[in-house]
Amino acid sequence: MGIQRICVVVALLCICLREGGAVTFTFVNKCTGTVWPGILSNAGTAPIEPTGFALPPGAARPLPFPTGWSGRLWARTGCAQDAAGRFTCATGDCRTGTLECSGRDGATPATLAEFTLDGGGHNDFYDVSLVDGYNLPILVEPAGSSGNTGMTCAAAGCSADLNLRCPAELRSAGGGACRSACDAFGRPEYCCSGAFANPSTCRPTAYSQAFKLACPRSYSYAFDDPTSTFTCAGGRDYTITFCPVATPSLKSAGGATVTPTPTPTVPGATAFAPPGMPRQGAGDNGQGVILGDTSWLANLATGDASAAATTSRRMAMIPAAPLALFLLQLIL
Repeated sequence: MGIQRICVVVALLCICLREGGAVTFTFVNKCTGTVWPGILSNAGTAPIEPTGFALPPGAARPLPFPTGWSGRLWARTGCAQDAAGRFTCATGDCRTGTLECSGRDGATPATLAEFTLDGGGHNDFYDVSLVDGYNLPILVEPAGSSGNTGMTCAAAGCSADLNLRCPAELRSAGGGACRSACDAFGRPEYCCSGAFANPSTCRPTAYSQAFKLACPRSYSYAFDDPTSTFTCAGGRDYTITFCPVATPSLKSAGGATVTPTPTPTVPGATAFAPPGMPRQGAGDNGQGVILGDTSWLANLATGDASAAATTSRRMAMIPAAPLALFLLQLIL
């Protein structure tokens, strides 16, 4: 009987700890070279430490993220420190001059993994976005997601090496990244801004459709929600894998480019055919992407997420400890 009581107490403590505990994000690098993940927390969200670190090839690093956290993750490539000690990267640079991103976003183009943990209905929302361009493949996998093919607790991401298939007018960083059409041209129809700032007027373009063809489980443009936003019941752990299948062409710190033979992509990628669109003059820096005001992704992308989700989570945690004590008294 004593052993049974101990087991029940341990189980109840685990429930309480899980209610107020953290979600583990495990960063995995399957690229042939080192990548330097960057982390940006949205406004009103608890900051994560560290905000940047080195991840050698073949390495994995788990980090705790608090429930209610929202923000974005990406990989920097081709990073090095100059003679003056300033740290810079060929793609995804945070422009802080240090290994830490310290609240700064990554420079475009960069592939993004975006999260809102414990959002509406205590669900997690996540996606991999090419809206800001692409620098390497990223795959997001919730714990226990094996075999899921729908939009619930399924793997999301882009495993294709788009740098090998990037149209000439979108190429960046010496072929080490691929810009979005918004970033390259700055036109409202590509950026979903101005008169195109809603789903009815901002439609897929030849460029975004080509991205979608190669990476069907990733965001290709601002209003690509139906086939790009994934959800899971809150509390799951996540694995974020860089170069999950095919290692892309990574620009090294010394300027050399490593181009492995491409392999089949997961999930569901097909050949990237450059669209037959004329070269256009470069526009602004493409930072004017506008998303719908009612979309959770709009808050996530613009950094305007409120602390409402965190507050609701804390309120939901209140009954956990008293419930455990009540059950324990009944047992004893």
